[in-house]
Amino acid sequence: MIFHSLDHYLESIKKINTLEDLQELRQKYFGKQGEFTQALKALSGLTSEKRKEEGEKIHFLKKMILEVLGKKEDDLREFALNAQLLKERVDVTLPGISVQKGFFHPINEVLWDVVKIFQQMGFSWMDGPEIETTFYNFDALNVTEGHPARAEQDTFYLPKGVLRTQTSPVQIRTMEQNRPPLKMISPGRVYRSDHDQTHTPMFHQIEGLVVSREANMAELKGVLQMFLERFFLKPISLRFRPSFFPFTEPSCEVDIGYRKEGGEIILDGDSHWLEILGCGMVHQKILMRCDICPKTYQGYAFGMGLERLTMLRYGVQDIREFYKNHQTWLSNLSVQNFLNTFLSQKINNENLDCIQEQDKI
Repeated sequence: MIFHSLDHYLESIKKINTLEDLQELRQKYFGKQGEFTQALKALSGLTSEKRKEEGEKIHFLKKMILEVLGKKEDDLREFALNAQLLKERVDVTLPGISVQKGFFHPINEVLWDVVKIFQQMGFSWMDGPEIETTFYNFDALNVTEGHPARAEQDTFYLPKGVLRTQTSPVQIRTMEQNRPPLKMISPGRVYRSDHDQTHTPMFHQIEGLVVSREANMAELKGVLQMFLERFFLKPISLRFRPSFFPFTEPSCEVDIGYRKEGGEIILDGDSHWLEILGCGMVHQKILMRCDICPKTYQGYAFGMGLERLTMLRYGVQDIREFYKNHQTWLSNLSVQNFLNTFLSQKINNENLDCIQEQDKI
């Protein structure tokens, strides 16, 4: 039978501080061998009157104890949860974990700067495949069989096609798919079998093409002068030298004037000259191949290496440094202040009028 009062059991429950101890106490009272379980079994040996009297007492105590046990369990679970939350609490007053900000690779930074300038001048960005057919990479550009550029020591040949050696094929595809007037640029990766201090097997080019009724060499020179002065943020001396490219006639190589100071190249003056790009008037055969009448339309094209522009901007002597993945060196080149200065420059609308007027033709 039960020998303890309700207060005795309530006091025992009150002393419990953990869920584990509470579970042990529950088993002690109501498990298979618990006090109340054994007391209920013992009722069978009593008379009917005594069984009824004792049974009522046992069930009353059981009901009251179970209610208190349930409330105690809720209190202990809430206390454990609060303790866990307090332990895992984040102190918002503490300084945050410093996260290093990312930055553009210098070549990508220059790419976006160059594209932005040309887009402000009215050029559209056109793209094309890096794996080209020999027709678009050579034949359509007047690079005939036997030309040195088609040799295996200069070009990466694939089972079907080649890795493009220039972005000029994009110009052919654009002229085939669109009618004049045209004003486009085609930046992208190109591949040539060459590797030294100033060349890498993979590098970046940007080429431009304008086809209109009034396109001429004077306009071409003005476009290049304007672009380079906006890119370097200073007046630039240029020299146009007659040259030869299969896809332009006449053709020019463009040199930029500089002076040396302490072993460094300073883009100022004309005491020294450095080749920076090639350009010329689009060959009439190429226009006719794209079903454009050379008697009605003329075109000019230009192309330059982005690595060369990046080296001149940052004073880098060895092109291979760009691809060694030296994080500190690269981050130091990616000068955010320079980018902010560049983006803050106002567009000289008066100088752009003569270029943008072509879009109205």
